[in-house]
Amino acid sequence: MKSGFRDELIAGRRAMAHLIHVWHERNAWSHKVLPALAESLDLGRVHSSQISNLRNGKLVSPSPEVFFVLGKVNNALSLGLENIKNQLSIVNPELLKILVDSAIPVEGNDGNPLAAGDFFEIFVGLASLPSSFDWFIEEKEASVLSASLADYLCKGKSWRMCRDEVMAAYPVSKKQRRERFAEVMAGLRDYTAEELDGELLDLHATNRVLNDIAVQGADDFLESLRQRGLLLKDQEKLEIIFSD
Repeated sequence: MKSGFRDELIAGRRAMAHLIHVWHERNAWSHKVLPALAESLDLGRVHSSQISNLRNGKLVSPSPEVFFVLGKVNNALSLGLENIKNQLSIVNPELLKILVDSAIPVEGNDGNPLAAGDFFEIFVGLASLPSSFDWFIEEKEASVLSASLADYLCKGKSWRMCRDEVMAAYPVSKKQRRERFAEVMAGLRDYTAEELDGELLDLHATNRVLNDIAVQGADDFLESLRQRGLLLKDQEKLEIIFSD
């Protein structure tokens, strides 16, 4: 029983770390954004080091206020930036600029924003991640997935031949992420596992525009990329055999 509950706590801490870093990656936030937003809206206090340690799975015993703040901030974001825009423009205009670029809340499977209790239950392993976060990409597979992504979205064509179509389908407007996506597609760099975690929903949306294949969800799309990666590996092995 002891090992069971400890395993549950460890799994919960890992799930929470995954949720926090995907949330940040999707918004291209630093770990200072959530604490600054909480302070600016007077929703409680959480230190940036606590957010960083949550993201890294190193915060073992966070105070109840951490979950309280996460829930309050998430709810504020879900209500829309227009509701907090005036206050932020006065107390923290630099933060407002960041949130105008991206301010996506974390929603449950019912479409409602996660509240303090939801975050806590995930942290202690009593609740599963929302389906839109329920995947884990390992660092060792990131380069293969990056290569299979380019092959998958371009349908085997060169980047030069499919660039305009693919970039038009990619729904992200933030310049930094668009440039990174283009570099991965061109084979100039690979996504890290953390970057792929944060990009997966938008990559899935890109695929739905480009392909008529009925993919049920982002996790199915990820599995398709993994299978494409295996095929690419087999092709590389064949090319080495025939070249010898």
